Amino acid sequence: MMEPPGGHALVEESILEALDFRRAMRKVDEEFGSDWWFKVWGPDYLVEEGIGDREDWVIHAGDTWHGFGEIDSGFNMLDPIKATIITPGLNLAGEFDEQGIPAAIVSRYLAEHGIIIEKTGLYSFFIMFTIGITKGRWNSMVTELQQFKDDYDRNRPLWRVMPEFAKKYPAYERRGLRDLCNQIHNVYKEYDVAKVTTEMYLSEIEPAMTPADAWARMAHRDVERVSIDNLEGRVTAMLVTPYPPGIPLLVPGERFNATIIRYLKFARDFNALFPGFETDVHGLVREKAEGGDAYFIDVVKN
Repeated sequence: MMEPPGGHALVEESILEALDFRRAMRKVDEEFGSDWWFKVWGPDYLVEEGIGDREDWVIHAGDTWHGFGEIDSGFNMLDPIKATIITPGLNLAGEFDEQGIPAAIVSRYLAEHGIIIEKTGLYSFFIMFTIGITKGRWNSMVTELQQFKDDYDRNRPLWRVMPEFAKKYPAYERRGLRDLCNQIHNVYKEYDVAKVTTEMYLSEIEPAMTPADAWARMAHRDVERVSIDNLEGRVTAMLVTPYPPGIPLLVPGERFNATIIRYLKFARDFNALFPGFETDVHGLVREKAEGGDAYFIDVVKN
């Protein structure tokens, strides 16, 4: 597929469609003026037509659009075919706005309208312009995002805008789309989840044994299932991976600390409040219990 001349043409077409999508999203933003709209993460400068130059996507020292802090010029660049769409509610500094639109709701909405999202974060979701993505396809995305905005602004009930989801989760049936967005946004804000998800990866994690030794303990059933309320200081026998971001947080043999447990408690409380939008953590076991679901992780026996 990649051999020239056909392969080069297909790749160039993918890049062109990705840039046309970015330009279309900016045009819609201009038309809405001061009203809110979704942003496509990327450099401030975008060539007016065509695919432009490779240099347009290189990150330079002093750039502020990416939020990564100080990066030497030429150290990295953004792939233009990978489009991260930012929803309102959280800025690059990790500060929450008064109102917000969690990306999980937008992804659910789009799925019910025939558009499947690659990956979803707190206030962003990701699509990729691979070979075969045409103007007709990405134009459908822009149209559905405009429809979402209209439904959100009018606070239309979920039974009308997401009927399949409302049928599966009747508690949401008469809830307005904007009301649901604000309710989830307020919980994110209350738990300061953007800060917690950053801090838990930066926290000091103590390795108590090698992953191989922890696996051996698991293989010999020398493990026990412990509630997240009693996890601090215990050694995990499981790989613990929150989604988002889908990056392993603990590998077998490492100890739980207070910051990580704080996040796990957020996941438990959030899942109880908003079924259907559950925070997924690989390694976290949910079991039915009296008074609600209980959450456990398999750890090495003391």
